[in-house]
Amino acid sequence: MTISVSSSDELIRLDAFLSSRLIQFSRSKIQKLIVDGRITVNDSIVKKNLKLSYGDIIKVDTESFKSHNTFPKLKKWDYPLEVIYEDDNFAIINKPFGIISHPTANNSDKTLVNIILNRFHNKLMNHPDALRPGIVHRLDKDTTGVMIIPFNEYSHWKIADQFKARSIQKEYIALTWGEWKENKGVIENKLSRSKKNPLKFQSSSNGKVATSEFKILKRGRNFSSINFFPKTGRTHQIRVHCSELGHPIIGDELYGGGWKKLNEYLPEVKRKIKERIDIQIGHYLHASKISFMHPKSGKKVVFKAEPNESFINLLNTINNEEV
Repeated sequence: MTISVSSSDELIRLDAFLSSRLIQFSRSKIQKLIVDGRITVNDSIVKKNLKLSYGDIIKVDTESFKSHNTFPKLKKWDYPLEVIYEDDNFAIINKPFGIISHPTANNSDKTLVNIILNRFHNKLMNHPDALRPGIVHRLDKDTTGVMIIPFNEYSHWKIADQFKARSIQKEYIALTWGEWKENKGVIENKLSRSKKNPLKFQSSSNGKVATSEFKILKRGRNFSSINFFPKTGRTHQIRVHCSELGHPIIGDELYGGGWKKLNEYLPEVKRKIKERIDIQIGHYLHASKISFMHPKSGKKVVFKAEPNESFINLLNTINNEEV
């Protein structure tokens, strides 16, 4: 079994990373497999505490486990999915809200992997990652929008190479709290995982460089809509950048943008906001556009995805200056 390391998995320890992937094994079992040389990184035997880098290739010797049936079969999930484009090499989907990208120990059958396995089962049979077929990049649980689903090994690596080279162009829409001062600009810092809360990321001199260009769509006293053009693909990058500027994404509980922020407003303003917006439980971040080179033809392709109804309602409310 071959597993590729995405940009969002950089700097994670090998044993910790595999614990989230090989959910049928305990962490101590995985550590033993690493020590025994049954798990390698870039064809080399490594230590369990190796910090992973983007593009690393992890190989797991599954032959010795076949008789024990330790690798579970992924279940299909028949869930509504908007398919924007499809050919023999890949599909473009509009990721639904509230769905995590891949199976975890706590959720093995209600993920995007289970959805796309149901929708594209025949085309995914030759995908190189048996545990996360079709996943070459990912969006957070509550982030909606355009995603590339490669169907085979050739397409997967052709697209993965473009992510690694940062030649894939992405565009997001974020709905945030507060009034931004600048019309456009560049946010750049270094991000690493928080030691206090491993679910969060934060600025750190020891982290990886994270760069986002932004442009104001509509500035308001209470809410603003922003276009983001990330130049790197760090985990939670846009969410952290918004939060650390004092304008967290609306609904983002993890980074200070939850609806309890309404309590900071005057009662009449709070009442007005609650009357005119649809309070979605989750953050308002949407991947609206992506462009890259087609893995087969080599020609540039561009795809767009529309936000869901709740997102559009709040976006229109901001644009019409009703809040």
